[in-house]
Amino acid sequence: MAEVIMPKMSDAMTEGKVLSWKKRVGDRVARGDVIAEIETDKVNVEIEAEASGTLSQILVPEGTPAAVGTIIAYINGGEAPAQAPPGAPAGPPPPEGAVETRGAGPAERAAPPRPREAPRPQERIRASPIARRLAAERGIDLSGVTGTGPGGRVVERDIEAYLASPAAPPAVAPGRPAAAPEADFEDVELSRMRQAVARTVARSKQTIPHFYVTTEADMTGALDLRAQLRAAYGEEQGRVSVNDLILKAAGLALRRHPHLNAQLIEPATLRRFHRIHLGIMVAIPDGLVLPVLRDADRLPLLALAQEARRLVEGARQRRLRQEDYVGATFAVSNLGMYDVTNFTAIINPPQAGILAVGRIQERPVVRDGQIAVRPMIELTLSADHRVTDGAGAAEYLVEVKRLLENPVLLVSSW
Repeated sequence: MAEVIMPKMSDAMTEGKVLSWKKRVGDRVARGDVIAEIETDKVNVEIEAEASGTLSQILVPEGTPAAVGTIIAYINGGEAPAQAPPGAPAGPPPPEGAVETRGAGPAERAAPPRPREAPRPQERIRASPIARRLAAERGIDLSGVTGTGPGGRVVERDIEAYLASPAAPPAVAPGRPAAAPEADFEDVELSRMRQAVARTVARSKQTIPHFYVTTEADMTGALDLRAQLRAAYGEEQGRVSVNDLILKAAGLALRRHPHLNAQLIEPATLRRFHRIHLGIMVAIPDGLVLPVLRDADRLPLLALAQEARRLVEGARQRRLRQEDYVGATFAVSNLGMYDVTNFTAIINPPQAGILAVGRIQERPVVRDGQIAVRPMIELTLSADHRVTDGAGAAEYLVEVKRLLENPVLLVSSW
C-alpha cells in the first residue's frame, strides 16, 4: 500500500491544507495522475500519485490542514484492502475526521464508525410571551432575571422588578428594540501566509541591521518611452508599465554594483551572485508573496514586461509553480498604485537589499535655473549594513536614477 504524503514545498513550510481531492475513495489512479490540490504558504500545488492502484483511504478531508510529512491518503496496489479477521483493524486506522465515502470492504462495512453523540441543547429559560417581548425590547438577558411565576417562570412583574433594580440596562425609547452591546474586540486567527510573513519580517528586523537611502528621479523620458513603445508595437505587445521600467533599471544597476546582488554567509563570507533574479513584492488578500523575475538585466524590455505581468497575475490568482518563488537575489516593492509617495521596505532574508518605489507625482523642480513641473518619483533602498555601507547604497541608487532619466539605456543594454 502506497502512502500519499503532505509534501514540503519550501524550507519555511511546516504544514499545508488540502483544498480539494481530484480522486475519490475507490477510484483507480495511475502513477502521475493528479489526485489532490494543496495550499501552501505561497502557492497552490497539485499532488500526483507516485504509484498506481486504487485510492483506498482519504485521511485528511478537504479544507483541513496537515503537517508536512503527514500521511493524507493511501493508494492500494491495485486490489481492495485485505479483509481483516473479526475484531482486528483492517489496515492503518484513520484519524478522527478521515473521509471514506465509498469502496469500503466487507470488514469495514461490518464495523461502521460509531456516530458521534449530538451536543445537548442549552436549557431553555422558562418565560411568558409578554416577558420575552419586554426583555427583547429592553435588551435584557433572561438568564439574569429571577422568575417568580409557577415553577420559576419569568413573568411580566419580574421584568418590571428587574428594570427597577440597579442591574437594569439603560432605558430605550418605547417601541425600539435595544441593540445588543457591541463587543470590545474580536480575535481573528492569522492565515498561514500571514503567519509566514510575520515570522519572516520579525527575523529580518531582528537579525539584519537595516539602513535606508532615498533619491528621486525625473520620469519625463521614461513616460515618453512608454508612449513610444505602445505606439510602435501596439496596445498589447507594447504594454510596458512604470514598474517594468523600474525593474529593468534595478536589474541593470545591480550589474554595475554587484555587492548588493549578494547574501551574507555568516560568519565572514559574502556570496555574490552572477545572475540577477529580482523578487517582485505582490500583495494578495491574506499576505505577501515574492515571485521571481529571472535574469532581469538580460531580458529585453518588452519580454521583461510580459514575464513580470505573468508573475504578478499568477501570484494574485495563486496559480504559479513553486519554482516561480525560488532564487530571488534582490527585491523591488512598489506601492505607487496605492497613492503612496515614499516608504521604507523590510529586507527579505537572505537578500541584502530591497528597493521601495512610490508613486509618480507632478512637482515643481528647478531645471537650468528655471522652475518647471516634472513627473518625479521617490526611490528608497533598504540595505543590509553588514554587506554594504551608505556610499555603496548611494552609488546604486544614483545608477538607477541615471537609467530612468536616460531610458534609451533600458532598451539598448541587451
